[in-house]
Amino acid sequence: MLKLLKRTLFLGSISSVLFLASAYQSIENFEPYSQEIPGTGISFDMVPIPEGSFKMGSSDGASDEAPVHEVKIDPFWMASHETTWDLYELFLDKSFEASSSEGPLTPEIDGLTRPSIPYLDMTFGMGKEHKPAIAMTQYGAIQFCRWLYLKTGVFFRLPTEAEWEYAARAGTKTKYFFGDDPSKLGEYAWYKDNSEGTTHKIGQKKPNPWGLYDILGNVNEWTMDHYEANAYSNRGAKAENPINLSEELYPKVIRGGSYDDSPAEMTSSKRAASTPEWKRIDPQIPKSQWWFPEAPFLGMRIIRPLTPPSKEYIEKYYGTEPMEDY
Repeated sequence: MLKLLKRTLFLGSISSVLFLASAYQSIENFEPYSQEIPGTGISFDMVPIPEGSFKMGSSDGASDEAPVHEVKIDPFWMASHETTWDLYELFLDKSFEASSSEGPLTPEIDGLTRPSIPYLDMTFGMGKEHKPAIAMTQYGAIQFCRWLYLKTGVFFRLPTEAEWEYAARAGTKTKYFFGDDPSKLGEYAWYKDNSEGTTHKIGQKKPNPWGLYDILGNVNEWTMDHYEANAYSNRGAKAENPINLSEELYPKVIRGGSYDDSPAEMTSSKRAASTPEWKRIDPQIPKSQWWFPEAPFLGMRIIRPLTPPSKEYIEKYYGTEPMEDY
């Protein structure tokens, strides 16, 4: 049974709002930069994705990739790598964050709702160090972004499906950003033929032309969009910053393919979607709002819009309550 999505307002402190403003003012140029997590010694790299237009979809792919249509995208930064356990565990475990931080946690951070500690090994025996964090729900991914906002004062979120494809293509029009020949995929991605059935440390393969590593393969990546097979047909010939939202829990769009996928499932236009089957072995009633115990192939990559959204938008985005999953 699916319940309607509820919206609540997250009321950040005045100091957090001022911190947000100063954080955005600190980067004057739209260039690559390293985002530090204050007090932890941990950082991650962000690369600029320029504004522009591209042809989204494919005329020779699956039916849900059609029709090809023109999409305009505003500029944003995107993480050069998938979110790793090294970073995600600071959000996951407050005690670990406290022991890894210089000084006490702020009241906002200390009171933040965090994932339940899973009863299973959510690495599925594949290891953690410099490897992508996996198996989180879309809600869990958004709350991780909220934690980052409270830590850094910078608004981060998941990419829309259109933003993801635009960044993955990096100005190309071919099936893959390196061309149409799948025999070259091993130079750029971990997939079924070379992964040996496991995730791998980030950044070991060649990046795409815009500096994104593992944008294809290793793990699928969350987007903000609700999946509909006919989503492109409903947009018309042109769209600007499109997004398909829904108050239903399933299915949500994931992109990029994983270590367990074939080359055909890893093209820049290939669409995939979440399913409740990823929680079949979860004994909780209702099911966990944080974890997919049968999705070791699923991770995340975050973005930061060049133009920060309004305070109201930020509150609504981070204040979304989870939908119960029976």
